[in-house]
Amino acid sequence: MDHVKAARPGAERLAIAAATVTVVLWASAFVAIRSAGQDYSPGALALGRLLAGSIALGVICLARREGFPPRAAWPGILASGLLWFGLYMVALNWGEQEVDAGTAALLVNVGPILIALLGGWLLKEGFPPRLLAGMAVSFAGAAVVGVSMSDGGSSSLLGVGLCLLAAVTYAAGVVSQKPALRHGSALQVTTFGCVVGTVVCLPFSGQLISEVPDASLTATLNVIYLGVFPTALAFTTWAYALARTSAGKMGATTYAAPALVVLMSWLFLAEIPGWLTLLGGVLCLAGVAVSRGGKKTTAAPAPVVEPETDVEPEPELVQGSMTRATK
Repeated sequence: MDHVKAARPGAERLAIAAATVTVVLWASAFVAIRSAGQDYSPGALALGRLLAGSIALGVICLARREGFPPRAAWPGILASGLLWFGLYMVALNWGEQEVDAGTAALLVNVGPILIALLGGWLLKEGFPPRLLAGMAVSFAGAAVVGVSMSDGGSSSLLGVGLCLLAAVTYAAGVVSQKPALRHGSALQVTTFGCVVGTVVCLPFSGQLISEVPDASLTATLNVIYLGVFPTALAFTTWAYALARTSAGKMGATTYAAPALVVLMSWLFLAEIPGWLTLLGGVLCLAGVAVSRGGKKTTAAPAPVVEPETDVEPEPELVQGSMTRATK
């Protein structure tokens, strides 16, 4: 077990780096969805994104010779594929067409709170006070960002319901995925979860086929970008980090996304944020810093799965144990 303990500090740094990649790419997805959503309907956009992601992940799996996940990983893969890759993406795309961006951001950001609650209950991660305090600060920041981006309350009841559905399926998908990562690799769980989501969205194939010829090249490229980077790459780095920390902490980390969305909109869309939006973004980042700071706990992280090998024990260790047994 010494090699596992020695790897923990390095694994923690890699997990933080992977989570950072995920949050940055997921933040960029909001900008890409805004562009692609002008030419693609919610279901077609979700299916196109998942198709691109499945192809990219499939190529990587073949190159790395990743086999099928173990049987024990499949319940979590099926659940996360249905809830997170499938229903969440359709509900989010649809919801953002029915409500203003601020309301959507506020409602979807209920998800990390649900992740912490479900993770503490179902995954026995507990409810660390520092995590809860950080999430409260971040949610307050997300609320400020949402209010600053609101267009005056033109939200429909359908849109509010869809955004809440997106938050619930997102949280349930994350909590379902974590047990699967105890048995399968991050790449396996992500790849087959994405494939399951693609199958779930196949009823929208007719819409996608009919919309591709009329869509602009920019919109189509954004769909491909969404599949390759915020889906294939970001979901894999998310799964890698999730296997090495608690679901609650990973959920809290995503509160950095609203601040990054504000920055990216400023840089790429020339949307100059107001002081209230900037304040909300600062609160989001401060809450993430609080939730991920402090002393490390040993109850939350799941054990990192090591490949099973047939390595024989060292002769001196066997001899020593036999000598002790005969004394």
